[in-house]
Formats: sequence, structure tokens, C-alpha cells
Amino acid sequence: MSDVKGPASYFPAIEAKYGQPIEHWMQQLEPVADAKHMEQVAFLKDQHGFGHGHANALVAVFRQRRGL
Repeated sequence: MSDVKGPASYFPAIEAKYGQPIEHWMQQLEPVADAKHMEQVAFLKDQHGFGHGHANALVAVFRQRRGL
């Protein structure tokens, strides 16, 4: 059982399902870094086939890391 809580708790499932490390997906978000949260979620869903929950979790951590 992991002690990781919040959006990052989805990361092992994201890596398993989409076949790339989390840092890969963080880099994919860089071109849309100035977009709104839900626009970034839509980008992952539309361009990379993410489900809503996984996309939302990635975007939440991406924005947190950037201080947004």
C-alpha cells in the first residue's frame, strides 16, 4: 500500500496504462502550459487518449509544480 495521496496516487496506474513515465507526460503538457486547467485536461484526452480522471490528476500535479 502506497503512502502517496491526492492526484499523484494515480501515477502508477497512468504509467502502466499509457506506457510512459510521468515525466514524459509532464513534458507533453509544456506546450499548453499557459492554458487553463480544463484546456490542459482536454489536450491530454484529445491528443493522447487519456481518460478524464488520469488527465485531471496529471494536470493538477503539473500546475502545482509550476506554482499555478
